Amino acid sequence: MRRHWPPAPARLKALLFALCLLPLASIVWRLLLGHQTNPVEFLTRETGWWTLTMLMVTLAVTPLRRLSGWNAVIRLRRMLGLFAFFYVSLHFLTYLWLDQMFDPFTIAHDVVKRPFITVGFAAFAMLVPLALTSTDGWMRRLRRRWGQLHRLVYPIAIAGVVHFWWLVKADIREPALFAAVLGLLLGVRLHWRWRRWRQSVAGPV
Repeated sequence: MRRHWPPAPARLKALLFALCLLPLASIVWRLLLGHQTNPVEFLTRETGWWTLTMLMVTLAVTPLRRLSGWNAVIRLRRMLGLFAFFYVSLHFLTYLWLDQMFDPFTIAHDVVKRPFITVGFAAFAMLVPLALTSTDGWMRRLRRRWGQLHRLVYPIAIAGVVHFWWLVKADIREPALFAAVLGLLLGVRLHWRWRRWRQSVAGPV
């Protein structure tokens, strides 16, 4: 009997979904092995690192589409963004539950007194409405405002990198790498906007 494969984009989405779950599987496996001296710190660090990675990959989709001409890749952006929200939710839940035991007074003190917590909390708060309005229905309801709302991904990514940078004590190599990648991705967008502005000012030739 002949096998009917799903369309290429569907297969690609299925593959991407599985790949995005691999970090979670790796985290759970390493926790089960019991080799971590501080499991809470390990879980917090890993989920935060993968949140930033998913955000960077999400922001890379549009430049990849424009530079390669591979238009179908834009269909993967929503899934990548939702996985960024998934990992940041695990990151936030680890802090609220395993680190602070849902103590509202300690959490409030942290948010007010510790700058990296404040910035991280702000980034999470901004990411929530993006995740909630990621459906086609919300896109139709919000129309032009949907695009304006989802531009929050840029300050979210900046806040995430700042959160990581302020968190580390001495070794800033990893946050510096994230900052460099983010700077490149935002720089490319600014360059394209500048070119469009120049063309609009120059007018038709």
